Amino acid sequence: MKGLYIHVPFCARKCAYCDFYSLAGRSELKETYIDAVLREANACAGQSFQTLYLGGGTPSLLGANLLKRLVTGLKGTFDLSGLEEATIEVNPDSATQDFLETARQATLTRVSIGVQSLVDYELKGAGRIHTAAQAIQAIKRVKETGFEAISADLIAGLPGQNWSTLKKSLEVMVGLGVGHISLYCLSLEEGTLMALDQPTDLPSEDEQTEVFEQARVYLKQSGFVHYEISNFALPGQECRHNLNYWHGGEYLGLGPAASSHLNGRRYKNRADLDAYLENPTRQIESVEKLHPEAKAAEEAMLRLRLLNEGLRIDELAVKFGSNSVAALKKRLERLAAKGMLDYDGSKYTVPSSRIMTSNPIFAEVVSD
Repeated sequence: MKGLYIHVPFCARKCAYCDFYSLAGRSELKETYIDAVLREANACAGQSFQTLYLGGGTPSLLGANLLKRLVTGLKGTFDLSGLEEATIEVNPDSATQDFLETARQATLTRVSIGVQSLVDYELKGAGRIHTAAQAIQAIKRVKETGFEAISADLIAGLPGQNWSTLKKSLEVMVGLGVGHISLYCLSLEEGTLMALDQPTDLPSEDEQTEVFEQARVYLKQSGFVHYEISNFALPGQECRHNLNYWHGGEYLGLGPAASSHLNGRRYKNRADLDAYLENPTRQIESVEKLHPEAKAAEEAMLRLRLLNEGLRIDELAVKFGSNSVAALKKRLERLAAKGMLDYDGSKYTVPSSRIMTSNPIFAEVVSD
């Protein structure tokens, strides 16, 4: 499987916790931007993809006409006849009926809604510009437009949040028929507004861990599978585009700050919209040639994020060669002996008790 990712860097306002490459107040450049993306796409013409993902930023700020131009251009440049999934991210305040109908007509199949919370004071503390009522209406609108695959993002650990308020958000979304929920733990990233001016009512790490665990139990009881560290889905509603990442698959990223992994190389575009608009085909800032040992370790780490699938070291040995996974195999055995990984004789998995402290495990998996 191979995925195509398009980064749309525009947003209405920068959220207090956001460290993604996105820009507010540059909406006059949207049309020029679509032209630039299609120029970059043309430089990679002829490839075929099984998943498409329009992320950001806020892709729904493009509006219906520019979305149609973008998708039509991509279909004329790449072979998208075998698409298994096509996703677009939207925010509640810009997910208009016209936009959603155009997305549906453009054969997009999944809508991912940036909800983050369904409690107004939590949304305000996070710097979101929509209200809980707007988010609920957006979910209903997406469903009424005919999308069967609906994803929503939530954040655990927002200022003023507790289990009661997080549970309220979860109950409403489950009741509305959202089939995929991404639950991310808030982290204060350097340079973000929230890190520079930390709220006094931020939950502690222990409190954040506790509400995440309570949410995990609630979603499991509601029929959701905790299939990846931060992702829950009803059976069959898993995000295929992201599964391709976690399976170590190839992908092409277009737009400023977009990353690609093709033909044993990983590379990334500069996070510079103005430079991109001037020359979108010459923005690669870093290229990394992946050696078999490093690639095997990276794929092992990604597969361990899949809590049920886990990691089968024999499959990596076939893919990369026994010599390339020998040191990795020893590291995995050592982690299992210390109780940091489970091993059932065929696959390694992260124990449920270690989900919230899995980063040190992953760091050891990819260590030299």
